[in-house]
Amino acid sequence: MQFLMDNLTVILSLIGTGVFAGLLAGMLGVGGGIVIVPVLFFLFQALGVSPESAMVIATATSLATIVPTSVSSIRAHHAKGNVDFALLKAWAVFILIGVLAGSYLVTVVNPTFLTLLFGIIATLSAINMLIGKKDALFNGLPGRVGQSVMASCIGLFSSMVGIGGGTLTVPTLTFCNYPAHKAVGTAAAVGLIISLPAALTLLFVGATPADAPFATYGYVNLLGFACIVPLTVLFAPIGAGIANKLDAGLLKKIFAVVLIITGLRMLAQVLI
Repeated sequence: MQFLMDNLTVILSLIGTGVFAGLLAGMLGVGGGIVIVPVLFFLFQALGVSPESAMVIATATSLATIVPTSVSSIRAHHAKGNVDFALLKAWAVFILIGVLAGSYLVTVVNPTFLTLLFGIIATLSAINMLIGKKDALFNGLPGRVGQSVMASCIGLFSSMVGIGGGTLTVPTLTFCNYPAHKAVGTAAAVGLIISLPAALTLLFVGATPADAPFATYGYVNLLGFACIVPLTVLFAPIGAGIANKLDAGLLKKIFAVVLIITGLRMLAQVLI
């Protein structure tokens, strides 16, 4: 009981993060990482953690939460036949190479760079979401060399900023005239390939910052993981139900605007 009283503010904030991420995932189909990372980034700073420590802990904790949620997502998409295992087989090694490189960079680069990178990716993703352009830029996927570069970059940048497969994989595939429903399903599996090795690396290799919040091991905040995961899983179906009653397109545009503001705020914290 004393533990709960001493950490009540932190626990309630993390519970709120899980509820928020789950609702948005269900309503808009967005990956949890693009929501969880900025929320934790600003939350940890409000609790007295430095911006540098807050970013690496938010990144690692987000990746850890993606592991169990991606497993359930893969099962759902696989049941509908929307996971392209042939593409995954061709991409997996290159994604993993990118993930291992990105996870290592998280432990050695200035965390300010990670904040800058997330701000850029979030802003560009939000603009893409806001514009909503459906036309493919290319007639199909490139050759083996081009696909290996694409897969490696997805693994590298996703692991560096704590996002799963959807944020980068879905637009990359759809720009190459890949079926949208298969892009989403395959991206869920990409999320597991990214999050599992990245989270384990940051859990066991990362040196816990001196100002880390309670229950942080390596770079992963275990309390955050325990609070966020079950609530994300619980509230995602509720969010999907809400989306069926509201204008999902309008909701997505509103979220895109909020995400642009969030991305720009993170950029401003670095650049100004």
